[in-house]
Amino acid sequence: MPTNSITDNDDVTTQVKDKVANAGRAAADKIDANRQGAASGLESAASTLHQKADNLPGGEKVSGLAHAAADKLGATADYVRAHDVNSMTADLERIVRRNPGPALLTAAVVGFLVGRAMSND
Repeated sequence: MPTNSITDNDDVTTQVKDKVANAGRAAADKIDANRQGAASGLESAASTLHQKADNLPGGEKVSGLAHAAADKLGATADYVRAHDVNSMTADLERIVRRNPGPALLTAAVVGFLVGRAMSND
């Protein structure tokens, strides 16, 4: 009995979509499970930077920049603690829609850096 290739393709497409959706959910669950640890790491880095900022070479300007960076790290830690993957994704989508040029530039730079990190040079 001949098989209907359109039905077979629909079945394969549905299976692939289901697998991709399951992988996405698993990744989101893993990220959510690790959010607290990531937030703690960011908070620890912020604390260390605050402690060492006044002893950095370059004077008051460098110290001020270091404290500002530490404050941003602390704020990022708070954000990561307070938001799950879905809300972070929604926030990122809003940022990209409002700022498509800088978002594309950032994606290009990140892609370049990841490519360089993964190359065997």
